[in-house]
Amino acid sequence: MRLETPLLDKVQSPADLRKLSDADLSRLAAELRSDVISVVSETGGHLGSSLGVVELTVAIHAVFNTPVDKLIWDVGHQCYPHKILTGRRDKMRNLRQGGGLSGFTKRSESAFDPFGAAHSSTSISAALGFTVGRDMGQPTGDAIAVIGDGAITAGMAYEAMNAAGHLGKRLFVILNDNDMSIAPPVGALNKYLNGLSAHAPFATLRSMAEGVEAALPGPLRDGARRARALVTGLPGGGTLFEELGFSYVGPIDGHNMPELLATLRAAKTRATGPVLIHAVTVKGKGYAPAESAADKYHGVSKFDVVSGTQAKARSNAPAYTSVFGRALTEQAALDGKIVAVTAAMPSGTGLDIMAARFPARVFDVGIAEQHGVTFAAGMAAAGLKPFVAIYSTFLQRGYDQIVHDVALQGLPVRFAIDRAGLVGADGATHAGAFDVGYLANLPGFVVMAAGDESELVHMVATAAAYDAGPISFRYPRGDGAGVQMPERGQVLPIGKGRVLRQGTDVALLCFGAQLAECLLAADALASQGVSVTVADARFAKPLDGDLIGQLARHHAALITIEQGAAGGFGAQVLQHLANSGGLDHGLRLRTLTLPDRFIEQASPAAMYADAGLTVADIVDAVRRVAPQHTAVRQA
Repeated sequence: MRLETPLLDKVQSPADLRKLSDADLSRLAAELRSDVISVVSETGGHLGSSLGVVELTVAIHAVFNTPVDKLIWDVGHQCYPHKILTGRRDKMRNLRQGGGLSGFTKRSESAFDPFGAAHSSTSISAALGFTVGRDMGQPTGDAIAVIGDGAITAGMAYEAMNAAGHLGKRLFVILNDNDMSIAPPVGALNKYLNGLSAHAPFATLRSMAEGVEAALPGPLRDGARRARALVTGLPGGGTLFEELGFSYVGPIDGHNMPELLATLRAAKTRATGPVLIHAVTVKGKGYAPAESAADKYHGVSKFDVVSGTQAKARSNAPAYTSVFGRALTEQAALDGKIVAVTAAMPSGTGLDIMAARFPARVFDVGIAEQHGVTFAAGMAAAGLKPFVAIYSTFLQRGYDQIVHDVALQGLPVRFAIDRAGLVGADGATHAGAFDVGYLANLPGFVVMAAGDESELVHMVATAAAYDAGPISFRYPRGDGAGVQMPERGQVLPIGKGRVLRQGTDVALLCFGAQLAECLLAADALASQGVSVTVADARFAKPLDGDLIGQLARHHAALITIEQGAAGGFGAQVLQHLANSGGLDHGLRLRTLTLPDRFIEQASPAAMYADAGLTVADIVDAVRRVAPQHTAVRQA
């Protein structure tokens, strides 16, 4: 018996999908799902979200004329099926690897990625921008934004929908409702969506009702008309989305290919203004280990396809995130005023540890960093001790609130900044490069960075005890340095660093978790006859002026090292020395920072090598700044 050629092997671009029958599109979706599972088992990545949109991806590309029509994926972590169908299947085995495909949509990769993403809730705004471009004569067709039920809870999504409804332009928003963002979606909107999904399987409203209902068999047509009253509560009543100016279609089964195709075709044919299509999907669909997992395999390492068992890197050192979670929980046990805020990332930030013990004192605000920051400011004003645990790259989204609602009022909000520095496979969009610069320039802000996991425990205790104003501490992704851990955190003197190793020739002043590399560099240089002092700054603000002055006076050269962009810690030190006269006596000062460019995904080690922050780079910097002290090696 001759085996039939897989349909997926015949698909070079979405144009090939438009030649297939509806039955073949269903078969193709099954093949695509298997291909995604196979790829991610080798590369790791965002599996559950991608499996949940397989049918939706096929249907959108089959109905719309991409890339002329612009398909915009919110966040982009669900775009693996999209990448396979858009000419990148042969590159998928290098997904999220150095030199390989991004794990998110990326404009430089393909014309089928019209808008890059990796943070949530941007898609509707971008899609509306494309529609304005189209209506002003630019060569673009329809715009389709696919946004999840977690991402649509963010304020930016509502701002965009309100603007789209006001403009009334033809625009398609597909709500991918899997009731499962990274953490279960929270808030009133989620309850509202659940209410919609619980009613009729197919409800069609306003201008699109007639067209879609006409395509249904008689009994279903009558049921769809009645569903409007069930969904809205009143015959002829509108949904929240209709109140924002959208025609609403749904809920529909996001895994039923005939239903998807019929809905999208009707929408494309009849829509004149903004349309929201509500598709109910299952995260991890079609792969049992993912469907049964608590997080639906949102983010996975390499795994065995048959068992679903993930490969885990082994380390004797604890992960920074878990160190923070345990340390904060212990502080919360001592102080009933301590509360914590997360923006849809309780496990990612370690706050699930505190939530398990003190559930009433941990608040998940959903994907709403702006609200989370001001919410914490309000709790601080009320006399509580709030810790806001957010990744560095996501804290950027709440910066105005940090300035206006926290710093300006001098409120003691504690910011626990996870994923500081370079993070590996998620690439530039998730790098924690800028928080030192954007916090250290704020009056009254205390800015700390943990040199190792032991220091992180002390900084949690320091932040808990500090009531004079806002305070932050940053720490990287991954495992610690393997240092001895303290029994309990000690409160650090504000603005005071420490000297770990005393030398005479060159001083290395480290801010943050590149401290281990500084110590190794000092070892290498000592073997070459160069005596190196290694100091841990601990604070970027307030600076330890006494320590910096001592290093400047007693060494020929001073090098600062940090896991952040230029304009951060090194800039603070340079300004301090310039203003205090520390540069007047010939001190040679250099700053090692992340370079002035975005660094693409690779392993963290490869990314830091690209950034010039490895042990070898530090040794080379010493050679260049104090050549007379490296003569022993040159001989």
